[in-house]
Amino acid sequence: MSFSLLSYFTLGLLLALGATTASTDVDWWESATLYHIYPRSFMDSDGDGVGDLNGITSRLEFLKELGVTATWLSPIFESPMADMGYDVANFTKIDPLFGTMEDFDAMLAKGHKLGLKIILDFVPNHSSDECEWFQKSIRREDGYDDFYIWQDGKIDPETGNRTEPNNWSSVFQGSAWTWVEERQQYYLHQFLAKQPDFNYRNPEVRQTMLDVMKFWLDRGVDAFRIDAAPFFVEKMLEDGTYPDEPESEGGSPGQGGQGGTQGPEDPEGPEGQDGPGGQGGGQSLRTYTTNQPENAELIYEWRAFLDEYQSLHGGETRAQIIEAYTEVEYLSEYITNGTHIGGQLPMNFNFVRLENTATATDIKQAADEWMDVMWTRHKVANWDASNHDNSRLATRMGSQRVDTMTMIMHSLPGTSITYYGEEIGMPDGPIDCPRASDTCNFRDPERTPMQWDTSKNAGFSTGNSTWLPVNPGYKSLNVQVQRGVARSSLQITKGMIALKKTAAFKAFKEDGGFSYAAVSEQVFQVVRTAVGREEYRVLANLGNQIESCEGLTNKTMEYVLLNSYSPHRYGDKVDLSKRIVLMPYEGVVLRWSA
Repeated sequence: MSFSLLSYFTLGLLLALGATTASTDVDWWESATLYHIYPRSFMDSDGDGVGDLNGITSRLEFLKELGVTATWLSPIFESPMADMGYDVANFTKIDPLFGTMEDFDAMLAKGHKLGLKIILDFVPNHSSDECEWFQKSIRREDGYDDFYIWQDGKIDPETGNRTEPNNWSSVFQGSAWTWVEERQQYYLHQFLAKQPDFNYRNPEVRQTMLDVMKFWLDRGVDAFRIDAAPFFVEKMLEDGTYPDEPESEGGSPGQGGQGGTQGPEDPEGPEGQDGPGGQGGGQSLRTYTTNQPENAELIYEWRAFLDEYQSLHGGETRAQIIEAYTEVEYLSEYITNGTHIGGQLPMNFNFVRLENTATATDIKQAADEWMDVMWTRHKVANWDASNHDNSRLATRMGSQRVDTMTMIMHSLPGTSITYYGEEIGMPDGPIDCPRASDTCNFRDPERTPMQWDTSKNAGFSTGNSTWLPVNPGYKSLNVQVQRGVARSSLQITKGMIALKKTAAFKAFKEDGGFSYAAVSEQVFQVVRTAVGREEYRVLANLGNQIESCEGLTNKTMEYVLLNSYSPHRYGDKVDLSKRIVLMPYEGVVLRWSA
């Protein structure tokens, strides 16, 4: 089947449902499709081998083609890049590596003209040590003396030597404290020594970060992705000191535990590598350095500010998308404590943990862990199967499962997040980067340049080299090729995003609007329903054997989206009161209408 014929089926599917309405009590972020861009790797406009803002602008029509709601950009702010931009030196300037403020404004204007929202990464836990604020704090200048967390050292009574204020360790190996000779004190850094932590007990810090938000809102930014939420505030005693972390069996104090942050700053890795949030051994908890109650209070404060901004300036909700590798109970607190309201979308990383042994039962368990708490309490869900901190789906779960996982992720209720390149099934790049290396980052494989076409550097850059090598398989795996293949990963992604505009998918907050189940060990099913009007049923076989299911429903349904493993044709029908057979790795979307 040609691409044009597939488009015809998709268009016809949408037109047939155009007159049908569903619940309108749904804000834009509740069922959005977000597209995550790692700016260094998306598109290079000037041939220096590094992606930039003008490159993103030149490719925004592609996002419109996909049908996504918004794009989220990893940090683009001025930075010495010790931590790939998560060490911000100036929160209101664009780093020259990515372009100028004029370039940003042009990108934003074009995105809005195309109907796309722009989401910026907001990094409120720390700055770069090269930030002007930190340099002023070192010098104890008025207004900046306690802008960061400073502490005197301890004196060893036996040796007389100075030691760190306590036993806290950074997310990296080593102490979380660094001595500054000029100031004669230690400062706290939960991540790199070049990333000093802000002191949120100082009202001026809180106001400054609100001012940063306002700066970008005034330029037209639509939402913020909040970085490293578990780390904002640490436990402080009444005398102004900070307690030692408790020792725990099998680990050093302060290592392991919850939280997480983005970018190269977390060398121990996210979930699935060295423990939740990448704090290392995973055998001891950060009792006093993560998940303090003040963290949620900050998010409530930002929510109040964003809501007030909307009331004053109009427009749609300015949402907070909150990054935290932590327990779902803490994520629930970020939304509300029953008295105050906070962020809209704490990010769900349960699918990021899935690997090539995952079954439909595992997927259901991962979904239940979220839905049993977050949906039951808040009617909020989002699904993220990969990102710039985790191995790509094709490498982690196998290329044969990419399309079935795409079908599952986009058919479950709520918001879905697509990391650039996942829409074509990009694998990790073949980069050998040991964890101890000083010349590369072990997450480089999932950050290789976007594969656009068969030309030089996969169409990413005209330069002689690129900041990371292009995956050598790009000539057969790229956007250009997949546009011409009816059942490519690109077409599956576009088809699933298109379904989000149908009445059945929009009815997810209505009674009976959705269900999901592992109908066998290997077959996962999602049902989306506008009760009495239409229904979609996604069936995905995760296994390498033929599977059959019987008596799923009394309806006869039509095949409307098929992956490359399916022997069926568009328009074929199946009586689900009888048996349906699924080939290995087959994924299908079925439709019924009244």
